[in-house]
Amino acid sequence: MATDSHFVDYIIEQSGLGARLTSRKMFGEYALYLDGIVVAFACDNSLFIKPSQAAVLLAPDLPQGPPYPGAKDYPIADELLDDPDALRRLIVETAALMPPPKAKKPGKAGPKKKA
Repeated sequence: MATDSHFVDYIIEQSGLGARLTSRKMFGEYALYLDGIVVAFACDNSLFIKPSQAAVLLAPDLPQGPPYPGAKDYPIADELLDDPDALRRLIVETAALMPPPKAKKPGKAGPKKKA
């Protein structure tokens, strides 16, 4: 089941992070980015936070599960949608522990059209 865009909008609203938290649709599901860093996935209308020490320390009791077939287990943070402060803190702390996004290579704007 693909994730509903309204669910993603709700996550962004509940986080209270405004324009800092963005989403990108991928294969019917969504990746969530804080300041350009992937911090979570919305899959099957559930919120999967990237595994990190932040989740271990801030939300150790979250259930675990794979966001898509073949993936490793991620903390499932659906219950934090009712606690915006805890959700925001987990997202911010997770982003702080993730590597920065890779710089795009110059000249890689996509396929060129033939004249």
